[in-house]
Amino acid sequence: MGKDYYKTLGISKGATEEDIKKAYRKQALKWHPDKNKSASAEEKFKEIAEAYEVLSDPKKREVYDQYGEEGLKGGNGPTDGPGNTFTYTFHGDPHATFATFFGGSNPFDMFFGRKANGRDDDDMEVDGNDPFGSFSNFNMNGFPRDPHSGPGGPRRKQDPAIIHELRVTLEEVFHGCTKRMKISRKRLNPDGRTMRNEDKILTIEIKRGWKEGTKITFPREGDESSNTIPADIVFVIKDKPHPHFRREGSNIVYPVRVSLRQSLCGCSVTVSTIDGNSCNMKITDVIKPGMRRTVAGQGLPIPKNPEQRGDLVVELDVNFPDTLPGNAKDVLKRHLPT
Repeated sequence: MGKDYYKTLGISKGATEEDIKKAYRKQALKWHPDKNKSASAEEKFKEIAEAYEVLSDPKKREVYDQYGEEGLKGGNGPTDGPGNTFTYTFHGDPHATFATFFGGSNPFDMFFGRKANGRDDDDMEVDGNDPFGSFSNFNMNGFPRDPHSGPGGPRRKQDPAIIHELRVTLEEVFHGCTKRMKISRKRLNPDGRTMRNEDKILTIEIKRGWKEGTKITFPREGDESSNTIPADIVFVIKDKPHPHFRREGSNIVYPVRVSLRQSLCGCSVTVSTIDGNSCNMKITDVIKPGMRRTVAGQGLPIPKNPEQRGDLVVELDVNFPDTLPGNAKDVLKRHLPT
């Protein structure tokens, strides 16, 4: 069935953008592991962050509403363009989502800090229906309202996405694999002003049959700043050159060169397959340069149905000699049609 992000946030499918933000504020403050000491708090906090990441983004929400979690994450959804299957992977850091939503410093201290209005932390309570309780003078991001900035406060813009190529072999695409990519980024310290450098490992599950151009997005994993929303980190699948094959969609093309004699008289060729096997192909027709023969079902898995495979396409080329001896030319003149 997949995850129900709407149920996770406690909202209906027709919820507005503001409804989603309010629901996240409420649930995130309720389940934050620094305050909620139940054994399930950390996992619940992560589920809430993932639900918000998806439903707050119009594109991801549209794909999720139509295809569900499997279509959103498994590459079975729509394409962004020729060969570019839309794919989403949660970055796995709910605390980063929390910090970004509330402005990037540590707004949690504003609600649960050691002192607030002369009261100790243990004296403070959060209304289960209104996690902001008496903090009506804070804006929607958790910071004190600016009377000159309007009811919602100034809107921060997101930095442009950072694009990285992710090179994979055809064997990795055939079998599926896991890639771990190390990124370095700048993070705001809790004071909201100074920065620190931080390394993080992003895990990418390469699904069987993913096409070149497939995009995997890790939302808001770029550098933090006090004025902008961190950029998304996007990995784009690119094929590594293969010594024997190239691919066309889910088909694999295997070039074979034959001699002029073989092209005219017929031949048998041994063809390798992507899974390490081989098969023999007997050709009795006259082979013309560029002629193709197909071995059905020996290509790559089809992304939307990995149990089915494309074809192995044998592309035949004729190796013409640079010169011919005179007696050979005489024989050909006598026997070849004009």
